[in-house]
Amino acid sequence: MKAYLAEIESPMGPIDFAVNEEGALLGLRFREGRHPGTLQKRLEHEGFAPSRDEGRMSALHEQLAEYFAGERRSFDLEVARKGSEFEEAVWEEVSRIPFGETRTYGQVAEAVGGMGNAVEVGKACAANPVLLVVPCHRVVGADGSLKGYAAGLPVKARLLDFEEDTQESLFA
Repeated sequence: MKAYLAEIESPMGPIDFAVNEEGALLGLRFREGRHPGTLQKRLEHEGFAPSRDEGRMSALHEQLAEYFAGERRSFDLEVARKGSEFEEAVWEEVSRIPFGETRTYGQVAEAVGGMGNAVEVGKACAANPVLLVVPCHRVVGADGSLKGYAAGLPVKARLLDFEEDTQESLFA
């Protein structure tokens, strides 16, 4: 199986991403954070033969650029993700959180039909292979505080601040 890797510079630092031969997104990771540089290794571990091919990434590259320019609030991309039934339910629910808004881990747990508790929702968010596209950064603690994020809390805070600032500038 082939995977094609590319990167983009962003206000949050470099972002690595990969698609499969059909163009579906396999992974998106911030290079900075708790697990930098793991996308290629993860793909190799899953049996993919990663190579660089910027040309296959034009739609994703364009959508990321639009997001960071404040022109896009959600992504319209095919995602080739594999998770448990619970993880898939959590990722689907998290994808419904509007740009510039947050939900608590408990609210997400309740929304997926009580299939798990807040801690299990946190674990599902940590397993999210396509950060930003499935916006787990929009999930916060019950008191509104920032809790874990695969790219690290500083990146999560910057993403939330970016969305808040973008939201405010649209209505100013």
